[in-house]
Amino acid sequence: YYLGSIAMINNLYKMFLGSSPSWYKNTIIAFLIFNPIALYALNYLGFNGSFFIGWLLLLQFIFTLALALKCYPLQPGGLLAIQALLIGLTSPYTLLHEVENNLEVILLLVFMVAGIYFMKNLMLNIFTKLLLRVHSKTKLSLLFCFVAAFLSAFLDALTVTAVLIAVGIGFYRIFHLANSGADFSIKNHNILDDSSLSYEGIEDLENFKSFLRDLIMHGVVGTALGGVCTIVGEPQNLLIANIAGWEFIEFAVKMAPITIPVFIAGMITCFCVEKFRLFGFGTHLPLRIKNIFHDYNDFELSQRTDIMKLELVIEMVVGLFLIIALALHLAAVGIIGLGVIILLTSFKGITDEHDLGDAFKEALPFTALLVVFFAVVSVIADQALFSPIIAYVLAQNLDVQAPIFFVANGLLSAISDNVFVATIYINEIKEALDSGIISRSQFDNLAIAINTGTNIPSIATPNGQAAFLFLLTSSLAPLIGLSYMRMVKMALPYTIVLSIVGFLSVVYFL
Repeated sequence: YYLGSIAMINNLYKMFLGSSPSWYKNTIIAFLIFNPIALYALNYLGFNGSFFIGWLLLLQFIFTLALALKCYPLQPGGLLAIQALLIGLTSPYTLLHEVENNLEVILLLVFMVAGIYFMKNLMLNIFTKLLLRVHSKTKLSLLFCFVAAFLSAFLDALTVTAVLIAVGIGFYRIFHLANSGADFSIKNHNILDDSSLSYEGIEDLENFKSFLRDLIMHGVVGTALGGVCTIVGEPQNLLIANIAGWEFIEFAVKMAPITIPVFIAGMITCFCVEKFRLFGFGTHLPLRIKNIFHDYNDFELSQRTDIMKLELVIEMVVGLFLIIALALHLAAVGIIGLGVIILLTSFKGITDEHDLGDAFKEALPFTALLVVFFAVVSVIADQALFSPIIAYVLAQNLDVQAPIFFVANGLLSAISDNVFVATIYINEIKEALDSGIISRSQFDNLAIAINTGTNIPSIATPNGQAAFLFLLTSSLAPLIGLSYMRMVKMALPYTIVLSIVGFLSVVYFL
């Protein structure tokens, strides 16, 4: 019996958090054991145990975000959230209240990302045409960055990153088919098998990987440049807009004094790193590989049926409807996304339940994680964890409050997650507004600083932006050799330039 119990415990330990490293599992277990014991001990000694353990829980949650590559934060973060409810740091009522307040953000993630899933053919077409028609690598990089920014402003960064990943895998597959001597019509070609490649093919493969890395990184930075501009670009934008009472156009106008200089600086940075081959950028596409893509394009056009052409037209029409509906704020963003799903699936004849289900796979894990965020935010609200910090910032001169918020949000977003950070700070300044501590104009300035602060410096690491983390954990990253540290290195020039320009814009234009 004893040996059986030991075996069961060992198996349970192996199953706990799956393939995460043992030291990571042990750390999470230590957090879960230590928190209730420390809470009881502090309360017994006459201290405000809930306040101290609330802060500790917050730091533990940031730890799970910072190490998201070891284990997706939903599981360890969710265990901490459940424990917070059980030991009384917050209540289910407060959590439900936070979810109700942010229902539009949840609907955005559930329906808008799924809606854009059915427009992937159109977007794949756009990026493929760019690759074929633009001969200058510098111009191509600028266009990838610009198009990703534009799409992210009207769709959302996570969805556009999903498109970039699909484009990258598609490009990789085409190259691999041609070099292995396979036919373009083969759908299930093993792109991980390099054994059939010639010496020339292997050499071209390394150049092609580097070329793709450049384009994908420029594109994903573009999602950050565009994502900060509008309500739908990032989940926290909608959250901030809801609390501030801003609609689509008003939000874009409010952010423009910061986002326009940052966008211009981003495009200049893109040009410089490509032109002067800095930070791993600047690899050109060999002519032989370019010819492969032209051959594929000719093959694809020859196979395109009238039905496929009509599907592209339908996607274009629905895309225009989407942009107009968002600009005129015809409905909540998530409801518009649901409308996109209905229109596209109806007119493209997608009526099988399983085909619909695939569209929701990309966003639902992050949606679940967002609800866990709200549980931690509930702890912050119930225990007033940030009240001393907010009081300190609001006690400063009006001129320096917004820059301080920009820097504080930027630093914390780079090591944790920008949605989480924005949720904390926007709720705190809303409470300050409701209490009469700050004026409406000062609230607007601080809200702008929070939005830009969480969106711009957070590109420093994959932890900060969901889109960056999505790319790093995708099947494309190992194909093109995009590791964590390489991603940090390639994002570094953008991080430095955009953060400085954003900070100066906050100082001088707000």
